Amino acid sequence: MSSTVKEPPMVVPASPEGPGKPSNQCSDQSCNKPSPTLQNPYVRAMLPFLNGGIAGMTATVVIQPVDMVKVRLQLAGEGAKTGPRPSALGITRDIIASGKALDLYTGLSAGLLRQAVYTTARLGLFETFMKSVNSKADEAGRKVTFAERAGAGLSAGGLAAMIGNPADLALVRMQSDGLKPPEARANYNSVFDALGRITKAEGVSALWAGALPTVIRAMALNMGQLTFFAESKSQLKQHTNLSPGTQSFAASAIAGFFASFLSLPFDFIKTRLQKQQKDAKTGKLPYKGVLDCARKVVAEEGWLRFYRGFGTYYVRIAPHAMVTLIVADYLNLITK
Repeated sequence: MSSTVKEPPMVVPASPEGPGKPSNQCSDQSCNKPSPTLQNPYVRAMLPFLNGGIAGMTATVVIQPVDMVKVRLQLAGEGAKTGPRPSALGITRDIIASGKALDLYTGLSAGLLRQAVYTTARLGLFETFMKSVNSKADEAGRKVTFAERAGAGLSAGGLAAMIGNPADLALVRMQSDGLKPPEARANYNSVFDALGRITKAEGVSALWAGALPTVIRAMALNMGQLTFFAESKSQLKQHTNLSPGTQSFAASAIAGFFASFLSLPFDFIKTRLQKQQKDAKTGKLPYKGVLDCARKVVAEEGWLRFYRGFGTYYVRIAPHAMVTLIVADYLNLITK
């Protein structure tokens, strides 16, 4: 009696079009087939801007309370060299004690509008500029230099800041409104209410008050954030065995420090200029411009006042940078 050994049937993978294709299997081509919509050249050009805006708005929702405290710290003790030194914890406690915890989200609508305009522009422009820089570097058979990354960051930050200044000004006005006596408060209902009332009372040009320090701050911040992020990530990739996620996390923390250190003095002056309003009696503004503001702060409050609240500012900038860059990285990955 002979026995017959039966060999298991050979399983031939079905083609993507085949009717017998298993639901849990697919070829590399079918699994990774890009969406036709995402491959549209117009959509491809817009994706860096859309991803940047979504990432920035996500980060703002997380960081808004810290930004609120930062603004209050910068405006506390204006014009006085000596006096009580407020702390971030003290200001937070006072805000909650005098109202509700949700008061820390005052100006959120303005913050979201600012991100929708500013971060959409700066990240989108940076990616657009870097594509051009990478293309030229590839053609020349070399790597992108730090100076080229810095140029892309500075340019993107400056252009985006000019576009987003009105929303930034509205945010500062809404956050500083609570420092005034109750009878003097504007009590803005929303960012659009603030923009409309500022325009009506002070003119359209008032929406660009503090534009110069805003642009300089944005250029410094963008160079610190995007340029050092890209450079740090490149160096970590070359010299460490860290996972891509850990590289992004570490690079964003490094970038957050440099962004904070380089931009805080300009952020301080920007806040003072955007908050100022004409004196009811004299009709004059406290500061004539960037240099006048810097001179008066140094003379009346000391140059270290520019770095008041650095810890709070770093806590605001670093996590915001980390959330923004990590979310943007993820969105760029899934929309390739």
